[in-house]
Amino acid sequence: MEAVISYIIRFLLGEAYADSFSKWIGYTSNPQEFSKYRIVIIPSPFFNPEIYGTALSMPQLPLSEIEGIPLLFGSPQTEWRENTCITHADIIASSYFLLTRYEEIIKRDKRDKHGRFQGKESLPCKARFIHRPIVDEYGKLLRKWLRETHITMPQERTPSISKIWLTHDVDAPFFCRTFRNLLREIASGNGFHAWKIFTGPLQQDPFYTFPWFIKQENELKNTIGKKRCQSVFFIKAGGNSVFDKPFYKLHSDDMQELLQLCEKEEVQIGIHASYDAGKNPQLISTEKELLQQKTGQTILYNRHHYLALREPDDMEWLIKAGITDDFTMGYADVAGFRLGTCHPVRWINPKTRQITSLTLHPLPLMECTLSEPAYMHLDYDEALNYSLSLIEQIASVNGELTLLWHNDSIPEETRPAVSVGWQRKLYVALIEKLKRI
Repeated sequence: MEAVISYIIRFLLGEAYADSFSKWIGYTSNPQEFSKYRIVIIPSPFFNPEIYGTALSMPQLPLSEIEGIPLLFGSPQTEWRENTCITHADIIASSYFLLTRYEEIIKRDKRDKHGRFQGKESLPCKARFIHRPIVDEYGKLLRKWLRETHITMPQERTPSISKIWLTHDVDAPFFCRTFRNLLREIASGNGFHAWKIFTGPLQQDPFYTFPWFIKQENELKNTIGKKRCQSVFFIKAGGNSVFDKPFYKLHSDDMQELLQLCEKEEVQIGIHASYDAGKNPQLISTEKELLQQKTGQTILYNRHHYLALREPDDMEWLIKAGITDDFTMGYADVAGFRLGTCHPVRWINPKTRQITSLTLHPLPLMECTLSEPAYMHLDYDEALNYSLSLIEQIASVNGELTLLWHNDSIPEETRPAVSVGWQRKLYVALIEKLKRI
């Protein structure tokens, strides 16, 4: 556990501060060691062998607070001994609980029909801090305490977003480009319009909105710089379940045109692990290898279809498949901070309590989470305000923002036979906001 505790302390301090200042922070209840540190965090019983992994390890509501921040473990009691600040606020265990998705292992009986742990069942949602990256707030608090011990350290950076990931899950790349699609639309009474889409150029297909996304995103990149902004398309390469429909062939002319567009516009390609692979994670390697063969690219990024990376320990299969970065870590039903942070974090396996090679990128915002009746069911103004609030939270702690918009959620109003919502309008509004951040 020493390596894990050291990693969390460094994570809380942040890259700019960790090397120089982590030595001043101790996680101990031994009074003989207090004088070695400027900040001493007294451990709660969370990591005790008789507590860890049992129901007794779960935080109890209502939570106490430390300087306005919800505290999962310990108490806000703080005292000084000469130049040492001693706090009983166990922000180490509190951070560990959130960063590892610990409660999802304890509550394995809490799953929806897709096998996912739901946001509404989570402690952050029940304690009403899902909209706050409180692990990052702990980091700011820790740095504040260090400054109060009269250690000379740099001031907090000007609030900004350090990295923006503009991501798209290619679930249904085309509306009517196959004979099966055509028959479907004829049966529903839309045969005339469907025939025009089926026989026309790919750009007339209402779901082929990728060029529009790329245009918006290039404008953002030109404004804030390409190093701060990356586009990623997550593409399926497997799956046979009803939830993996529609099936599409990577070697088809239409998919090849999409892949050529990605290459031309320097769009990163990741694997969109299938619904089947979520249930049988050994399939991830097979799907990744197929996508690599068809694209000629080394695939390092993953996001699970339906965000159905079901169990925390399933991440071991991503590592075995050679995935370095996962972008699944958001709740489908509630937008916010599933990991309690908006910074990329190495996955800590809560069963082995070891740090792994897999980096998790939090996913705070997905368009259908905001709009779907089964999820948050917000109207446009509510979705815009909530999204802008999350973006402000991320900027306040200099974190990363990952957006997930599906290509089939933003068809133009002039195109027939496809339902139209406000997701296109919202995406434009958020891109405009990000140009000024």
